[in-house]
Amino acid sequence: MRPTVHDIAAAAGVSLATVDRVLNQRPGVRLVTREKVEEAIRQIGYIRDVAAANLAKGRVYPLVFIVPTGDNSFMHGLRSEVHHATLRASIERTDIRIVEVPAFDVPALVAALDALQGQDIAGVALVATDAPEVRAAVDRLVSERIPVVTLVSDLTDSTRHHYAGIDNIAAGRTAARLLGRFLGGREGDLTVLAGSMLVRDHRERLQGFSAVMAAEFPKLRLLPVLEGRDDPERTKSLVSKALSENKDIIGIYSLGAGNRGLIAALKAVRPERELTVVVHELTQHTRVALVDGTIDAVLNQDAGHEVRSAVRVMKATADGQAVIADQERIRLDIFLKDNLP
Repeated sequence: MRPTVHDIAAAAGVSLATVDRVLNQRPGVRLVTREKVEEAIRQIGYIRDVAAANLAKGRVYPLVFIVPTGDNSFMHGLRSEVHHATLRASIERTDIRIVEVPAFDVPALVAALDALQGQDIAGVALVATDAPEVRAAVDRLVSERIPVVTLVSDLTDSTRHHYAGIDNIAAGRTAARLLGRFLGGREGDLTVLAGSMLVRDHRERLQGFSAVMAAEFPKLRLLPVLEGRDDPERTKSLVSKALSENKDIIGIYSLGAGNRGLIAALKAVRPERELTVVVHELTQHTRVALVDGTIDAVLNQDAGHEVRSAVRVMKATADGQAVIADQERIRLDIFLKDNLP
């Protein structure tokens, strides 16, 4: 049976109030008494519940979320979920600060991370751009014993503590199977649209997508990736140009979340052009496009779950507590127009 504070009090011959003062490093205990309590703790093998102790002391956890700016509806939703987390601060004992950096801007992200060194913070969560400079900046924070969680896109070669996001290779494989089955054995070209191949989530989705297409749908040919940089006008121009120059394109996989420009390009060629389209992230724009038939399926991750998971993990890591893996697993949802929430 696990030793309790009552066992410490009995072994040391002191009151529970004295044990509490020693455990929480409060004044009012003589040195000889403090040493008796500490010796009792060692002898009976008492393991302190740090989280409970912090609750008793009313500890507040200063947390920082670094999120990208830009015209990406999913990232807007992610920032909104972080804002909602700030509204729960008094209940969750957090003090959350949001730092915004331009999307895919490695120097800006590194500067934001380095600016946190030496600050009194209990954790940092960031949407990572996969670059050696970013990994090094994350490692510098971890070396200062600051918990770091990656959101949506991971940094697997860094020393970050946890990743809050979906399995992106599995997401890409799922997209390939949906698109391949929707196309029903037809032969033709597929366009793949990304925000930027600098982010690991996009590269991993492409990896999974390409593997399934090559193995199971050999009649479907993958064209070079178009990088829209989450810019609606750039994305619309790239997709419109690809469609006008290649009449063999029969399907599109948008593996990022910057879909406004894609939807605009698709509407410009419908109904003359029959295209099957699978995209990521359920936003107000993709919801409308799904309902009106502009796109066929949406793969979605719950930004709110990711933010809540990041908060739990940062607090637990700051307290030296284990993370409950099943609780923090982020689910991949598949939406058609028939099962929209």
